[in-house]
Amino acid sequence: MNTIILATDGSSYSDAAARYLVGSPLLDRNFIVHVVHCEPDVTGDVQAFIGKAGIDAWHHEESGKAMKSAVDILTEGNVAFECHELTGHAAEKIVDYAAKVNAAAIVMGSHRRAPVLDAVLRSVCGRIVANAPCPVLLI
Repeated sequence: MNTIILATDGSSYSDAAARYLVGSPLLDRNFIVHVVHCEPDVTGDVQAFIGKAGIDAWHHEESGKAMKSAVDILTEGNVAFECHELTGHAAEKIVDYAAKVNAAAIVMGSHRRAPVLDAVLRSVCGRIVANAPCPVLLI
C-alpha cells in the first residue's frame, strides 16, 4: 500500500486537496493518507513561562483544528488515513516526514499567491516542491 502525505493548514485550499484525493479518477485506492499539520515551535521565553505540557496541549489542539475539515472529507469519502502532528518549520518537517515514511507523493493545496510575492515570502509549497523526496501534487 502506498503512503500519500496530505499536508494541511486548515484552509479551503487544503480541503480542496482532500476532495481531490477522494474523487480523483487518476488515483487507485491502494493508498493510505497521512494527514499532517505542522505547528511552529514557540520561543524559549514562552517555553519557560508556560511549560512543556501546556505547549504540547496547545500544539495538539491547534493541529486538531487544522486537520478536522480534511479528516471529515476523507472520512466521508471512505479513504483510509492517519493523522500526524508535527512541530517546527513546516516545509522542513513535512519533507523529513515524507522521507521517513517513504511517501509516494505529497499532496497539498496551493494558496495561489502572485509569483513575485511567493519569491519574496518563499512559500511553504515552494520549499516542499524544491526539497521533497517524492512527487508533489499542488491542488
